Amino acid sequence: MYTFKKKDQQGILTVKVSKEEWEKAVEAVYQQNKSKFKVEGFRAGKAPRRVIEQHYGEHVFFEDAFDAVVNEEYSKFLTENKKIVPASHPHADIKSFTVEAGLEAELKFDLMPEFELPELASLTAKKGQAVVSDEQVAAELEASRASHARYVEEEKTAENGDFATIDFVGSVDGVEFDGGKAADYRLELGSHSFIEGFEEQVCGMNKGEERDINVTFPANYPAENLAGKPAVFHITLKKVEKKVLPEIDDKFVSDTTEYETVEEFKAAIKENLAKMAEEKVERDYEVALLDEIAEKANITLGESMIEHELHHMIEDFEHRLSHQGMTIEGYLQYIGKTLEEFKAERKSDAEKNIKTRLVLQRIISENKVSVTEKEMDQEIANYAARYNMNGEDFKKAMSPNDYAFFQNNVIMTKVLDLIKSKANKQ
Repeated sequence: MYTFKKKDQQGILTVKVSKEEWEKAVEAVYQQNKSKFKVEGFRAGKAPRRVIEQHYGEHVFFEDAFDAVVNEEYSKFLTENKKIVPASHPHADIKSFTVEAGLEAELKFDLMPEFELPELASLTAKKGQAVVSDEQVAAELEASRASHARYVEEEKTAENGDFATIDFVGSVDGVEFDGGKAADYRLELGSHSFIEGFEEQVCGMNKGEERDINVTFPANYPAENLAGKPAVFHITLKKVEKKVLPEIDDKFVSDTTEYETVEEFKAAIKENLAKMAEEKVERDYEVALLDEIAEKANITLGESMIEHELHHMIEDFEHRLSHQGMTIEGYLQYIGKTLEEFKAERKSDAEKNIKTRLVLQRIISENKVSVTEKEMDQEIANYAARYNMNGEDFKKAMSPNDYAFFQNNVIMTKVLDLIKSKANKQ
C-alpha cells in the first residue's frame, strides 16, 4: 500500500508493507538466491532458509527483500499515476520496521516541472549582424605571416625577444620530477611562458653555456607535489635565434596560398571571417530564443535535479582536465577556490542547461518533430563528404551511439528552424 503527496518540486511516496507481505518478499528472495549460499552438509540450493539465516545472519535476505517490495510499490504507483513524472531516482528511507509489524518506508524524488510554453510567435529576441572589421583581416594576415616565420641563428648573448633552444632538467630537493625535463626546447625569452624568474636567468647566457637556475613554483601551481616548492633547473643553451617575419606581398601570397595577390588573399580572408561571423550570430540568436522561452515558461527546478546536473558537469570537466594531466583538486588549488565555491559559480549554468532541455523536449513533443530515414542518410552523407568518405560505407561502420548523435543533430536543426520560423510574428 502507498500514499503520495507533493511538497514543492518533490514527490514523497510512503510505502507500507504488512507482516505477511514482508514475509512473502523475504521468502521470494530466498527462493531466487538459495543456490548462491554454501552451507556444510547441504548440496547447493538445498539448504533450508532458517539454516542459511542461522549461518549468514537473520537479515541476510532483508536488503533484497526491501528493494523488491519498494520497487514494486514504486512501479505500481507510476503505472497508476501516469501524470506524475519523476525527474530523479527515488531516495528511500526506512521510517519503521519490525518483523512483527512490517515495514514503512519513504521515497523522495524530484518531480518533472510543470510549465506552459509561451507562444513562439511572441518571442522578441533579435538576430544580430555579422560584422568583419579591417583589424580582423589584418590579424589573420599577421597570423599567416607568423606561421611562415624563419628562425635565424645568431652568435650572441641571449636577451629578451630572442628564441633560445635549450635542454633542461628540473629537480626539487635534488630529485628530478615528472614533466621537468626536455631537450631542444625553443623558448621565447620574455614571453613569460615559464615559471617567473626562469626566462630572466636564461638571458645573458651564451651558446654552449650551462647554468643552474633557481626558481620557486607558485603556491597555486596545478601540480600539488610542486606547488610552492623551490626548484633547480640545469640549463644548457644550444643556440640563440631571431624570428624573421616575411613581408606580406604578392610573392609571399602566391608562394604560400592558393591566391596570386595580397588583395585576393585579403578578400578570401574577409569572406571566410564573414561566414564564421554569420554562423556565430546565428548560434547566438538561437541561444537567445531558447533563453527567452525558458524564462517565459517560468520553470521551477528541484534542488536534486540541479545537483545531478552539476555532478555531470563536474565529471565532464574532470575528464577534460585529465587529458591535460591535471586533477580537479589541483585546478581548484590553482584558482584558489573550494569545490563548493566552484559548483556555486556554475549553478546558474546547470539550471540553464536543464531548462533548455525541458523546453526543447516539450517543443519537439508538441510539434511531433521527427527524423526520416532520408534525412538521416543525407546528414550522414554530408558529414562523410567533408572527410572524403563514402556515405554508405561510413553508415555501415557507425555504432548505435554514432547514429543517435547524427539523429540528434537533425532533430536539433529542425526544432531550431521551427522556433526561428515562428518567432517575432506578432
